[in-house]
Amino acid sequence: MAMKMIMCFFASLVAVMAIMPWFIGFLKRLSFKQSVSEYSLEDDKKKAGTPIMGGILFILAPIVATLLVSPSLIGDFDTLTVMLAFFGYGLIGFIDDYLIAVKKNNDGLTPAQKFGMQLVLAIVFFMMYRGRADLSVSIPFTQTRISFGWGYFILILFMFTGSSNAVNLTDGMDGLAAGCSVFALIPFVAFSVVGQKTGLSIFTIGLIGALVGYLYYNKKPARVFMGDTGALALGGVLAALAMITKKEFALVVVGGVFVVETLCVIIQQVSVRTGHGKVFSYTPIHYAFRLQGVPEEKIVLSFWIAEAACAALGLWIGLH
Repeated sequence: MAMKMIMCFFASLVAVMAIMPWFIGFLKRLSFKQSVSEYSLEDDKKKAGTPIMGGILFILAPIVATLLVSPSLIGDFDTLTVMLAFFGYGLIGFIDDYLIAVKKNNDGLTPAQKFGMQLVLAIVFFMMYRGRADLSVSIPFTQTRISFGWGYFILILFMFTGSSNAVNLTDGMDGLAAGCSVFALIPFVAFSVVGQKTGLSIFTIGLIGALVGYLYYNKKPARVFMGDTGALALGGVLAALAMITKKEFALVVVGGVFVVETLCVIIQQVSVRTGHGKVFSYTPIHYAFRLQGVPEEKIVLSFWIAEAACAALGLWIGLH
C-alpha cells in the first residue's frame, strides 16, 4: 500500500505540474477568466482576467492516477463514493464557473439552484450509503454511538453543503484555500490507513499531490484560480471522507479555518440583517486583515499555520 500511495502522490503532482501551463493557456484562449465585483477590495480588482477553473486538473489527476496505480479500486465502494462526491460537487462548481465566464460577471448559479443541486447529490449519496454502511455516529473519547437512521440524511446534507460552501468562502486569496485543504486532508490519510481503507488512503494522498502541484501556479501572484469548480469539489470530498471514515465530528475540528470563515460570514449577515450593523470590518474574515494593512502572503501563511493546528487537533480527536 505504501508504494501505491507514493506512486499516486507523485503521479498526480507531476501530471498537474506538467499539464497546468498548457491548461492555463487553453483557459485564456477560451476567455474563462476571473470577473471581479465592483465591491471587491482594490487589490483584488487587479486579479481580473486571471483564468478560473484550474480545479478541473486537480480533480481529474488524482482520480485517474488512483485508478491507474490500483485498477482494482474501480470496484471499491468507499473509494468510488468519495470520488463521486469529489467529481459531483466539482461539476456543480464547473456549471457555476462556466456561467460566470460566459456572462462575464459574478452571478453564476443562483443560491437556490446551487442548493438544489447539492440536495440532489446528498440524496444520491444517502441512498448509496444507507444500504452499505452504519448510519450511526461515534462520539469521540467514548464508546458511545448514536444511531441517526433516516436522520443521517440531514447530517449528510448539512456536512456536504456546509463543507463545500465553507471552502468556497475561504477561496479568496492566492494559495489560501488550496493550502488549507492540503492540511485538512492529511488527517483523512491517517484515518484511512488506520481504518484499513486502502483505496481511500491512495486517493487522498494523490489529491494532496495534485494540490501541491496546483499551489505552484496558485501561489502569489496566482497564474490560475481553482474557481467554484475546485472549491466545491474540495468541500465535497472532505465531507465524503468524513462520512466514509466515520469521523463526522472530527471534520468540524479538522476543517477549523473553513468553519471559522463560515461562522464569521453568518454572524455578519445576521447582525446586518437584524439592524445591528457590522460585527467585522469585512467578511470573509481574511479580507478584514487586508483592510488592516496585513500583506496577503502573511495572512495566507498565518491561516495555513492555524489550519495545520486544527488538522493536528482533529487528527488526535479522530483517533480517540
